[in-house]
Amino acid sequence: MNEDIQFILDSTKEAMDNAVKHLEKQFVNIRAGKASPAMLGSVMVEYYGSQTPLGQVANVNTPDGRTITVQPWEKGMLQEIEKGIMYANLGFNPMNNGETIIINVPPLTEERRKDLAKQAKAEAEDAKVSIRSARKEANNDIKKTEDVSEDAKSNAEIDVQQMTDNFVKKVDELFVIKEKEIMTV
Repeated sequence: MNEDIQFILDSTKEAMDNAVKHLEKQFVNIRAGKASPAMLGSVMVEYYGSQTPLGQVANVNTPDGRTITVQPWEKGMLQEIEKGIMYANLGFNPMNNGETIIINVPPLTEERRKDLAKQAKAEAEDAKVSIRSARKEANNDIKKTEDVSEDAKSNAEIDVQQMTDNFVKKVDELFVIKEKEIMTV
């Protein structure tokens, strides 16, 4: 196989793989009933003048399925962490006991579960759009390659389509798992 075509196939696979990885990260941020340290993954805290991820200034744990505890490595960070959690607008009400911050994760209502499932579906659709645009870009690049037979080009396009189908199927599987997770009470 021509190395130009191979390069196009490799970079397309990488682009599609990145779309799936991004989707997995987005799914981690969508809450599914149980408390998880990942729920605070988007929280940024003011630390010596710069915005720092919460995980770099505190230990985040889940002692049970309904509670998240945040233990800062420096006691003076309690107020900043509390502020950061409020600014992140996650719908949590942090409680500060002087040493740790405790967050009670309320159970999800049926309506909220449906909203989260819709959000997950939208993320899955975005991933599919990314995958399809990678396919389109690859097919355009294949058509532009020179010194390659038409058979090799059409075989490469078939490979790209198979790759696209596999990644779209993977996105659908991830969505089904996430939706089940969200809707399970």
